[in-house]
Amino acid sequence: MIEVENVSKLFGNFRAVDGISFSIQTGEIVGLLGPNGAGKTTTMRMISGFLEPDSGTVKIDGLDVLKNPVETKRKIGYMPESAPMYSDMIVADYLKYIAEIEGRNPAEKCRELAEVCGLKEVMHKNIGELSRGNRQRVGLAHALMGNPEILILDEPTSGLDPNQVLEVRNLIKQIGKTHTVIISTHILSEVEMLCGRVIIISGGKKVADSPTEELREHFGNSSEVQICVSGASTEEAEKIFRGINGVSKIHSSLNDGKIEFRISAEKNIEVRPELAKACVQNGLELFEMQQKKNSLEDVFRSLTSAHDSENGVYDKNEEK
Repeated sequence: MIEVENVSKLFGNFRAVDGISFSIQTGEIVGLLGPNGAGKTTTMRMISGFLEPDSGTVKIDGLDVLKNPVETKRKIGYMPESAPMYSDMIVADYLKYIAEIEGRNPAEKCRELAEVCGLKEVMHKNIGELSRGNRQRVGLAHALMGNPEILILDEPTSGLDPNQVLEVRNLIKQIGKTHTVIISTHILSEVEMLCGRVIIISGGKKVADSPTEELREHFGNSSEVQICVSGASTEEAEKIFRGINGVSKIHSSLNDGKIEFRISAEKNIEVRPELAKACVQNGLELFEMQQKKNSLEDVFRSLTSAHDSENGVYDKNEEK
């Protein structure tokens, strides 16, 4: 279990992380999401013990990371973004070298991790000759060498092409079946595909902490309705819709002889049944009507905007 309690970190006068708190249970795959510069990497480095927080505490299975550095580091495998490796070594020799440093059986661990991380076909190659996707696989093997309970991955698919992204994601899914995994990323689709829970950081502060699906449900519905009609002029149809209780704003456009309206409703007022009824009563032909669904990108933009970040934290865990 990971416990982060009111942790802050300053670099000079810049507050990179500001009073963040959360806990992660054993076996969870958690996405730490935020825009570039939000404080994700700094938070990961404090969890791993690489950076010392200026205030607050980080505990791994009840042990303070600063007071018990050796014991807690043994529980963590950390793969930084663009993991540094010796590019002039072949993969097999590099993993053997890491195994010896970790005090593991080189023959046994190299064979095991070559299988787990899909490296059998490149074990004889120089690391400098590998594709970026295979370099990430070597980085994962390095992070797993010490049999860690917790795996921390910082931007694990950064710079990969679509095929490499898919391969690395599938690998992380497999690893997540037996490890607690924290993935730091700014790619929302990554979190959606891999993580059961998401923590969103913006400006060094936590702005959301929720199961991924519940976050979508909580912010997924917009009050905007899109409707496409014909059978009247734009002005006539707009007048009809403006007469419906709860309608606050209307935007219209013409498309292939039909009128498309984007209708905003006042908060918590459902206008779709009345819109449909108005079309029937006024002889309008209704081609389409749907409530706009916010994408996860919309949720992300909303939560990480300066205005919304000041309006409090959406923390599903605190509701329970």
